[in-house]
Amino acid sequence: MSWSIPLGRLAGTELRLHLTFFLLLLWIGGTGFLQGGTAAALNGIVFVLLVFACVVAHEYGHAFAARRYGIRTPDIMILPIGGLARLERMPETPGRELVVAIAGPLVNVAIAFVLYVFGAGRGAMEGVARLEDVQLSLMDQLLAVNIVLAVFNMVPAFPLDGGRIFRALLHYRLSRERATFWAARVGQVMAVGLGILGFLGGNMLLLLVAVFIFLAAGAESRREAEIASAHGRTARDAMVSRFEALRTWATAHDAARLLLQTTQQVFPVLDAEGRLEGMVTRQGLVDAMAATGESTPVRSFMALNLPGIAAETPLPE
Repeated sequence: MSWSIPLGRLAGTELRLHLTFFLLLLWIGGTGFLQGGTAAALNGIVFVLLVFACVVAHEYGHAFAARRYGIRTPDIMILPIGGLARLERMPETPGRELVVAIAGPLVNVAIAFVLYVFGAGRGAMEGVARLEDVQLSLMDQLLAVNIVLAVFNMVPAFPLDGGRIFRALLHYRLSRERATFWAARVGQVMAVGLGILGFLGGNMLLLLVAVFIFLAAGAESRREAEIASAHGRTARDAMVSRFEALRTWATAHDAARLLLQTTQQVFPVLDAEGRLEGMVTRQGLVDAMAATGESTPVRSFMALNLPGIAAETPLPE
């Protein structure tokens, strides 16, 4: 989570702000200032902050729905293109995934309903078409934004919420891997369409969203394929059983020689009885040679307190 800063914790989930978000505020404030001075700049910034408050509420909708099934949400990231709730995992049953996916858009529907009930929505549907019209009240603009957020997120462009709903519906008839594959392909096709619209319309934000959808859909499809291929296998099946090792009396020179002679990037360090003492990594070796030379004992820079798992641990775990 580089290039982000923590804003605090709410309901056990850390809220983080990506630093590029300040570029969005700078752009909105600068554009407003050029068009209407300081007051317009402040109004624009306040509007953006309120919109992203709705985005955060949307992401917490996912988080609270996931918590119902015992799934934690370690953090929520605020980006210029929206929010991203990082769930520990997605529910594996289609019914539960439907609930988690639809919870976010339902939050936006609820916000829009509350604004409408309290009299902010006299020109709500007209406001959707005239979202950037400065003649609209701030509350009408917010109502319109929440309608747009709910509708846009229901587009079946995986991994948007609508795409996850589409994947869950496919999962009722297909395996999770195949459902993800087809949902991702549909999402990528829609991403290309959004990208073309963004390019022709000069909408850079829409173009960025399209690129994000295309890449994220492909990544999730590959991940599900890897999980499916690992099903029924154990850590033993994925172990490297033939490898070169270093002894505790070896030097950085010995490690560098093995690094050049083999395809290994890490080397176990064994004592005289063959017990594991530590691990030498490529980066650790490079740093040691740069700092103290090739005669540096591997004992002085090998990684210690290595985590371990049993060989029979299920590979997906």
